[in-house]
Amino acid sequence: MSTLGTGGGDAPPRQETYSPRHGGRTLAASVLQFDLPTEIAQLRQGRTYKHGGPSGRTLLKEPDLRVVLMTLQAGGRMEEHSASGPTSIHVIEGSIRVHVADGQGELGPGSLLTMESAVRHEVEAVEDSAFLLTIGRTKYERVSDSHEP
Repeated sequence: MSTLGTGGGDAPPRQETYSPRHGGRTLAASVLQFDLPTEIAQLRQGRTYKHGGPSGRTLLKEPDLRVVLMTLQAGGRMEEHSASGPTSIHVIEGSIRVHVADGQGELGPGSLLTMESAVRHEVEAVEDSAFLLTIGRTKYERVSDSHEP
């Protein structure tokens, strides 16, 4: 992860936000840049991933927006849950199956799924997978730990 400049334009430079909970990493700045293959490789070295659980890293944490990089081993699951804001899942590697009340859909690299807030869903990895989870916040009452590693 790196920061680039100040974002340009007429906006004043933004103070970077660090998080002790997230290893002291920068979670908000005027501009952030990530090398996703490197981030994915690091997540796959972690204990949670190696034990078949969802492994994630928050890349951006703003008051109204979260971007989380998630990895799952084939057969791994994120149990049924919902998010308090509109959500998108963008698959980078592998294949996942998303289960919702009305059915299920399989997503591969380059696929994007969007959901309104409070839609109950479960994610299952068909293959070793990596995906970007983006959550827009409209309410703050309920923040699922499944989305906030």
